[in-house]
Amino acid sequence: MTLTDLTIAQACAGLREKKFSARALTEAHLAAIETLNPQLNAFITVTPDLALAQADEADRALRDGKAGALAGIPLAIKDLFCTAGVRTTAASRILENFVPPYESTVTAKLRAAGAVFLGKANLDEFAMGSSNMTSAFGPVTNPWRRAGDEAALVPGGSSGGSAAAVAARLALGATGTDTGGSIRQPASFCGIVGMKPTYGRCSRYGIIAFASSLDQAGPMARTVEDCAILLGAMAGFDPKDSTSADRPVPNFAAACGEGVEGLKIGFVSGLPIPNMPGADADADVIARMLDDADKWLCRDDDGATRVDVTLPRLQHALPTYYIIAPAEASSNLARYDGVRFGRRADGADLIEMYERTRAEGFGDEVKRRILIGTYVLSAGYYDAYYLRAQKIRRLIYEDFRKAFETCDVIVLPTAPTVAFAQNEKIEDPRLMYLNDIYTVPVNLAGLPAISVPVTVTPDHAAGGGLPLGLQVIGRPFEEEKVFAVAAAIEKAAGFSARPALRAGAAR
Repeated sequence: MTLTDLTIAQACAGLREKKFSARALTEAHLAAIETLNPQLNAFITVTPDLALAQADEADRALRDGKAGALAGIPLAIKDLFCTAGVRTTAASRILENFVPPYESTVTAKLRAAGAVFLGKANLDEFAMGSSNMTSAFGPVTNPWRRAGDEAALVPGGSSGGSAAAVAARLALGATGTDTGGSIRQPASFCGIVGMKPTYGRCSRYGIIAFASSLDQAGPMARTVEDCAILLGAMAGFDPKDSTSADRPVPNFAAACGEGVEGLKIGFVSGLPIPNMPGADADADVIARMLDDADKWLCRDDDGATRVDVTLPRLQHALPTYYIIAPAEASSNLARYDGVRFGRRADGADLIEMYERTRAEGFGDEVKRRILIGTYVLSAGYYDAYYLRAQKIRRLIYEDFRKAFETCDVIVLPTAPTVAFAQNEKIEDPRLMYLNDIYTVPVNLAGLPAISVPVTVTPDHAAGGGLPLGLQVIGRPFEEEKVFAVAAAIEKAAGFSARPALRAGAAR
């Protein structure tokens, strides 16, 4: 096993047992980035000098017995987290040269735990997208390939750079943000684990905002335990964030070994979602995946109990999300006007300067969502669209609350399809939005959820196949149960497939 194949848990143990140094571990990942990033474009900015300096600091802390929980662990940081002194772009031309003078709370916590930052991972511009095709710095390529087909695939989005970096062994873990599935969907597409915590579990301070009532930071890694370790370092109350929850941080890693005995697992009736084109794209594979989950979890001996639940307004989640999220985006992105920071295009007067700055700085998808958001917030349409969407959002939350009266967690597919080619769907925004059909309800309700890779499409035996993830959803602030069930699924599924492009693979 090479250093880049280690899990975070294995790397932490190896560092403390002095089997290798943090510098050696970091150098191995920097070498992998140098080799594969030109093909994958997973990183916008690579920071080798910073990474090696942090690795040396971790080695000193390990030698002196003062090491934090993540001392020496190389991570990729989604380029939506402000990092002091390191360029932070949100994958947009309007912030192409922005260097923050301050640090986001999440990255500050990771630094305090001793993590090593390899660089800033690519994403959809301002986290708006589910393919990583909207980045101003070029698309990210999924390290997986379809059987007998060399077409470049999307890694999912918006945290596609983070997912691709972890899957390709360019980083042991990564940070992501999840507004409507932007951690879980790319995790499914890239065959890794992605965790979206309860809204308020991780601080949003220093994260460039998309939709403030939906955005939540979370970890991405190759195992459930690794995500639990990362979340333990990322989470916690922050007085700088008015939406941060003042709750103690449990031992998430310990929860991974608790098992599922005595738990009630909710399986949603009526899937795929009726009258929703695209919800059944890989229906046969998803059906088998859910049947397997039932067998893995709900055994006669020391297993959980199956409970059938309904989420009657599941089909309304996607249109509700695509009213609320653009509305909040149009407000949040109003600050990028060329006056205070970021790109500025000269004009004959103030209005022309605004217009030219935003026209040149924003990509098509960002402009589309700003226009939609401004429309639904306008005086003549606020009640008909935005206010009604907020009412439906409350009803979706109530559907989950009622379902959780009879079960402890709910199991859903993560995405309706596997990764698709970079030239597919991109011209039709509606098809792109359908990628989030099973993830956006969780954000609207503010719940914790995790995606675990469990299977590959049937053509894997023919030389390829693509991964699919299963989603475990929990009650607010019950991440421990989510981790326990996810770890049980991971163990039973035994997912071991690897992408074609990865560090250490023959090329």
